[in-house]
Amino acid sequence: MKSNLGGYMGKVLKIDLTNKTSEEYPFSDEEREMYLGGKIMAAKILYDLVPPEVEPLSDENVVVISTGPLTGTGAPSSSRFNISSVSPATNLIASSNCGGTFGLHTKKAGYDALIITGKSDEKVWLEIFNDDVKFNSADSLWGKKVIDTQEALPKDFGKVVIGPAGENLVNYAAIFSGERAAGRAGLGAVLGYKNLKGIAISGKNIVKSKNPEKVNEFNNKWIRNLQKHPLTGQQLPKYGTAGFASIMNKEHSLATKNFTYGQYEHYKDISGETLTEKYLVTNKGCVTCPIKCSRVVEYDGKRIKGPELETLGLLGPNWNNHDMQKIIEMNYELDELGMDTISLGGTIAFAMELNEKGLWDNGLEFGKIDGMIKVFEDIAYRRGIGDDLANGSKFLMEKYGGEEFAIQSKGMELSAYEPRSSVGLGLGYAVSNRGGCHLNAGYSILMENLAMNIDKYSTVNKAELTALLQNALESGSAAGSCLFTMFFMIPGHFVTHRNRGITKIANKAMTIKVTAKVVDMLNKNKEKKLNIHLPMLQHTKALELVTGMKMSFGKLSYIGERGYNIERLFNIRRGLKRADDSLPKRLTHVLQDESNPKSKVPLELLKDKYYKTRGWSVEGIPTTKTLKRLKIEGFREEVVQ
Repeated sequence: MKSNLGGYMGKVLKIDLTNKTSEEYPFSDEEREMYLGGKIMAAKILYDLVPPEVEPLSDENVVVISTGPLTGTGAPSSSRFNISSVSPATNLIASSNCGGTFGLHTKKAGYDALIITGKSDEKVWLEIFNDDVKFNSADSLWGKKVIDTQEALPKDFGKVVIGPAGENLVNYAAIFSGERAAGRAGLGAVLGYKNLKGIAISGKNIVKSKNPEKVNEFNNKWIRNLQKHPLTGQQLPKYGTAGFASIMNKEHSLATKNFTYGQYEHYKDISGETLTEKYLVTNKGCVTCPIKCSRVVEYDGKRIKGPELETLGLLGPNWNNHDMQKIIEMNYELDELGMDTISLGGTIAFAMELNEKGLWDNGLEFGKIDGMIKVFEDIAYRRGIGDDLANGSKFLMEKYGGEEFAIQSKGMELSAYEPRSSVGLGLGYAVSNRGGCHLNAGYSILMENLAMNIDKYSTVNKAELTALLQNALESGSAAGSCLFTMFFMIPGHFVTHRNRGITKIANKAMTIKVTAKVVDMLNKNKEKKLNIHLPMLQHTKALELVTGMKMSFGKLSYIGERGYNIERLFNIRRGLKRADDSLPKRLTHVLQDESNPKSKVPLELLKDKYYKTRGWSVEGIPTTKTLKRLKIEGFREEVVQ
């Protein structure tokens, strides 16, 4: 089914592992306009194909690997692809975004998305070149680590693979493409259950834009704008994501000792500045990325990917560890085993506190990291205490106790940002469709701490702003863009001159009731309203030039809202309740600063405001009116009897 839109290949390939067959899956241009691509496209497909009772590790679960219309067009930082399925960690819908080259090669093969169904009765890897799909034996690959597996697959192909953690169904096993990870939600375990070690894909097709000359001209301008911005042109290239660690520590947002504190006395040892000055060999970026936030360091005589912020934070301060060299080593070994460093870091921190409080004698202690790589191997191969650790914090909480300090939401461990000094992010963690994720949360900490400095404890406009940011990030991701390109929405002056008068006025204006009302109206916009291109959101013009479809700020936000609501309905259909939009009591009932009564997340108050701005019921269910506005009203019939 060819597409009349630019940026799309016009075909979706459905692969049946059980019967070793493949066929085209119908996805129309009307659906492309409604769901765009990436995670929103995947949510629609999963909603249609996955009944509510399906277990994550079952033959009936489905994996969707999808691209966006900007992927392959030369747009900056657009070599992204998305993997969605039902998560073994949360039992809910999950999406994980990844760099690498797999998305580009998927389009070269002629596809916008791949749908993986069934379960192979033997261990396999898929080889796809244009219309040719081969089911190859993976017996010789099974048991191999990530790098060796990728090296064994065809050269000059895009690849996704799992490591031993995926094979042994670790609940936070990741999927890797090159050095990049689709890390969150344990989707590597879903491939492991299906006996699918990896996929290699390529072809001879070319992505065509509707206005190729204007697209190239616009992309060059977009790249120049990103290079001029203090975040995407200076801080991220110079220090990587780790550059945020020092700011987080200053703002009491750096998770320390299993989120007991928000500051760490040895933070400088694990900062982006230290990583750059003492360990950095060079910068590296995904294909088409002008930002190049990735770090290259040396380990064991090899040049390898350096740790990002989340890894530094959760394997560092959150374990009372400030040994940068050890973190570099651990990051490499975890990648090789195929595990998410965020969930592993949170799980082990929780286990350390369980041991400290006498609830589980496991030998793990804060500040003691010698022998930790053996623990990682025990987790990946499910040996000894590793068998329990492989199931994540929620499982451990249910088995050993400690619910009030199990730092997870919906079964997913939180990222390295401590939310008691960023209450908007705290709300986002709780209501995020995939669990404790800062990006699916809306990443409001960027405005509360990292780039701007709006009142981090105020509840005014935090619910409204969270919903608005979530919609924007959903649609940006669905377009095929790295979410760092959306940092351009924040005027550079506010970042470089945090203490200037105009910046203070802007910060203050973000937490007044008038602003909240304006943002609330933006959250309830209709498709044809706000028919404008905003200069700080370059994605709308890029999409219009590439695809030929009419695009605007209003429409892009509208598509993001549609996607967020479909994922919400998917989860409600699987049994999600208001009570599941939660955080541990350490974050909602224990003050981070005993002298500041506001230094905790007032979650129930924020949830009420959030549901209202979303157009949901008090129980968190999208109303008929909301879904009618989003043109997906039929979805509600399955979740509300």
